[in-house]
Amino acid sequence: MNRVANRRAGIGATAVSFAALMFGLNASTVKVILATGITPELLVLYRAIFTASIAGFILLLTNRKAFRVEKKDIPLLIVYGIIGIAMMQWSYSNAVSRLPIAVALLIEYTAIVIVPLVALILFKEKIKARLWVGIAAVLVGLAIVSNIWDSHLDPIGVAWACMAAICVSVYFLIGEHTQRKRDAMSTLFYTFAIAAVFWGIVNMFNPSEIPDINKIVSLSGNLAGVLWPLWVALLWLGIMGSFVPMYLDYIALGNLSATAVGIIATSETVFASAFAWVWLGESMTTLGVIGGLIVIAGIILAETSRTNTLKA
Repeated sequence: MNRVANRRAGIGATAVSFAALMFGLNASTVKVILATGITPELLVLYRAIFTASIAGFILLLTNRKAFRVEKKDIPLLIVYGIIGIAMMQWSYSNAVSRLPIAVALLIEYTAIVIVPLVALILFKEKIKARLWVGIAAVLVGLAIVSNIWDSHLDPIGVAWACMAAICVSVYFLIGEHTQRKRDAMSTLFYTFAIAAVFWGIVNMFNPSEIPDINKIVSLSGNLAGVLWPLWVALLWLGIMGSFVPMYLDYIALGNLSATAVGIIATSETVFASAFAWVWLGESMTTLGVIGGLIVIAGIILAETSRTNTLKA
């Protein structure tokens, strides 16, 4: 069944906005957890298993028919699960471990330029000139928020962030295509199950040390005095930093184009910068606040330029 005719732009915009807020908080959470010594590979494997398990359990209780998959859709789901989920979360985790959060996200969200270019060249999607002005405003605002000119840019961290940008582009583009036929929950189950299998195989050849989940860890930064078991942090990350925001993103991709979702998702950088400032003590200046307002203005400009194509 083609779900395009039932798209609702308002639901999509609301879903991706809340997902961006939660992913913004998730950036600081990931940084704190990685500081405990957990490898990015093991963290991504955990998130994949946790998210797939929750999605699968919900489907068993509510919609078992959604498990059905046509043979022709399997290759696309595999590509989506490996590149759009497994490699995307891995490269992102490595990037934020080496770069300031806002800088890592700025580089990652250059995907908002890649996505419409691919949509224009390969899918012949109509792109209005005003959209590019909005994208330019978003990128300028993100650069200001990240204070990129004063940041120490670890070359390896930059490489990871560039890889994340490519993977995020795949995530948005294939996600939109997949959501034309599948519901969000079954897509979430299959893509994360594939990601879990992928990282499970990788971990067999290059095993990571299993951490003590009962280890007491500090929340670091301005919350250094707050201590909790590592398993609590992992549980929070699994639910509020993975399952819920990813489900919201899939809902968004079922109601908006990949370009629209990508542009709104850039607000994650503003949220992440705010959380990193309050929580981890990463710098936030008046100029950064102005940059955040430019990002919001760019998103509004870009989205209003697409009002005639949101339901296409």
